[in-house]
Amino acid sequence: MLEFYGEEISSRLLLGTAQYPSPKILSDAAKRSGAEILTVSLRREAAGTGAGGKFWDLIRELNVRVLPNTAGCHSVKEAVTTAKMARELFGTDWIKLEVIGHHDSLQPDVFGLVEAAGILSEDGFKVFPYTTDDIVVGERLLEAGCQVLMPWCAPIGSARGPVNPDALRAYRAHFPGIPLVVDAGLGRPSHAAQVMEFGFDAALLNTAVAKAGDPVAMAEAFSKAVEAGYQAFEAQPLEPRDMAVPSTPVIGMAVFE
Repeated sequence: MLEFYGEEISSRLLLGTAQYPSPKILSDAAKRSGAEILTVSLRREAAGTGAGGKFWDLIRELNVRVLPNTAGCHSVKEAVTTAKMARELFGTDWIKLEVIGHHDSLQPDVFGLVEAAGILSEDGFKVFPYTTDDIVVGERLLEAGCQVLMPWCAPIGSARGPVNPDALRAYRAHFPGIPLVVDAGLGRPSHAAQVMEFGFDAALLNTAVAKAGDPVAMAEAFSKAVEAGYQAFEAQPLEPRDMAVPSTPVIGMAVFE
């Protein structure tokens, strides 16, 4: 069973809520995915009056846990302020923390991220930090109070899949007892299965489902891929070999002349 901050979660797929063609498609995709946690951006979804209220009604009808997101924040002050607003609006101390440092790649500002994580943890937040695959940064985030780490596998929305598999494997090996969620850059269900086979605990994605030709079907495909990848990791798959190994024993076989 997956566990975040003492809360047990059945599904290993976390789903974003942006960019869907319609609220109904978002609702259907969320249901088909089986996701129990949906990320919501305060800036995008709740800034308006009418639209924000309707969106929040839709989320409540899905009966899932909301993970507010500080998406679009480029400073510690901005991220902390947004997190506090989200706690009041959504009634949760869970927060997906983003502090963006580079406009084009949307790479996290890891220095600001660690600082903001410390401030929010001190204030009682349960922080889910969107970070890089840098192990040292991961250590600093744990020291700041985080109990979950969310490294990227590629830039947000790039759909490139894991660009540095060795770094992700090393990350998993270095943090054996910490819940790890791969966040950002997954484009295909096969990408999700691959990172889950590395031993990650969950995957978070948005664009790959929301922008698919059929978001509902794609949500289900990712759900199955995440579970298949994790089950494969648990089953201990064979490691690659440099030479062929016969599946049928050759010793003791009959010889016909």
